[in-house]
Amino acid sequence: MKLKLVPARTGASWVKQGMQTFFKQPLALAGLFFIFMAVMSVATMLPIVGLPLAMTLLPAATLGLMAATQEATQGKFPMPLILFTALCAGPAKVRAMLTLGGLYATGFMLAMGVSYLVDGGGFARLYLGGSAPTTELLQSPDFQTAMWVFIGLHLPLSLMFWHAPALVFWHDLPPLKSMFFSIVACFRNFWAFTVFGLSWMGAILVAVLAIGTLGNVMDNPGLSSMMLFPALMLLAAMFFTSLYFTYRDSFELEPPGQEQAAT
Repeated sequence: MKLKLVPARTGASWVKQGMQTFFKQPLALAGLFFIFMAVMSVATMLPIVGLPLAMTLLPAATLGLMAATQEATQGKFPMPLILFTALCAGPAKVRAMLTLGGLYATGFMLAMGVSYLVDGGGFARLYLGGSAPTTELLQSPDFQTAMWVFIGLHLPLSLMFWHAPALVFWHDLPPLKSMFFSIVACFRNFWAFTVFGLSWMGAILVAVLAIGTLGNVMDNPGLSSMMLFPALMLLAAMFFTSLYFTYRDSFELEPPGQEQAAT
């Protein structure tokens, strides 16, 4: 396995491929994304252990969505069980994936804990859905500092785990080694990932403006409010679909056993 350098414009191509692949199997990929969201939400609701459990399962669930995207690129209809691909493999891969998830959960909880110390938990409660946003809270200097502290800690954590589930599952790399290769691949293709992020931000902005304009043209602001959430959820599903292409183009060789993993 070798890292591969790609030009900056590839970032926009990843977004395009994610959208095109989503529309090849919209029902399957949207359904899998909503199952993914439901599993994460239900796990989070469990008292005390809910959030750590959800974060532990996140890499495995992300791998499932990537495997579903892989099937869609091959013209197949991904079935719901593919979401649990990582947890239905042999014991060694399951242990490695859960170890990876445990490392992510630890990093996430530490980042959230540091933000808690900054503002007494205001940002953490809002981020985790435990409180409603208020103007006073959002304008609080402590809240804004806590938000940027969390972003600053979570961004490198995200890069370490961006490719890690695929590298653990398809390349049999140990969790720590997969995290190292993941962040190196992201930094070596920095401009492609920058374009990727900006392209998704642009897509979200266009969707929000289009829905707002439609509501104004039809003189029905309530229509905009009703359409905005499902539109953003569909864009989120397309975003997760595009993750597979960022992985596929960042490494030189096709992962061994890829076809078997997708079946």
